[in-house]
Amino acid sequence: MATSGTNTFDLDIEEIIEEAYEKAGLEATSGYDLKSARRCLNLMFSDWANRGINLWTVELRTKTLADGTSSYSLDGDLIDVLSAVVTDAGDSQDYQAERISRAEYLHIPKKSTESRSTQFYLHRTEVSGGTPTLYLYPTPDAADTFKYWGLTYIQEVGDYTNQAEVPQRFLPALTSGLAYYIAIKKSPERVQLLKMVYDEEMARALLEDRDRAPLRLVPSIGI
Repeated sequence: MATSGTNTFDLDIEEIIEEAYEKAGLEATSGYDLKSARRCLNLMFSDWANRGINLWTVELRTKTLADGTSSYSLDGDLIDVLSAVVTDAGDSQDYQAERISRAEYLHIPKKSTESRSTQFYLHRTEVSGGTPTLYLYPTPDAADTFKYWGLTYIQEVGDYTNQAEVPQRFLPALTSGLAYYIAIKKSPERVQLLKMVYDEEMARALLEDRDRAPLRLVPSIGI
């Protein structure tokens, strides 16, 4: 049996738009149609960020801390911090950092206390182009490292020759989702059908895109 021997199939932005128009039973006939579809893709990526954790957008990142400094700006593409540790500069050991709320951080009576940080509050960015701010307690007393798993935004589509920053398994959902977005503007009679297809393909992709850490059940044994 002859096979290609490759598994690197991908679509560039122009091909994604073309496929979406075909799924919607339409044809892009103007430069504005392409521009509108590209805008829809970016809006859809924003919606995907609101749906929960997309594992391919989770990155392990670090921030070097400074003695006597309690607040730090993090990268602008960061949505949230999922978990974190502080790596001690002295013994190189990782120590868990507990996340606390804004109110809990506000009510710490003496934020200037210096030691290895054990808690953090993340002030998430509230406007486009802003950067999240990390607040630590106690204030670091050494050049420790804040190490965290960060949830990031999906990159904008950019040029038509670019590839979308999504795994191959999400391409069916991506093209169906764009077809649904296009139909809302151009083919209202197909919206319900395309929405159903989009939801089904997205559900399958999300089911596959999950953490497979085993569930460990510990029985409670009473006397």
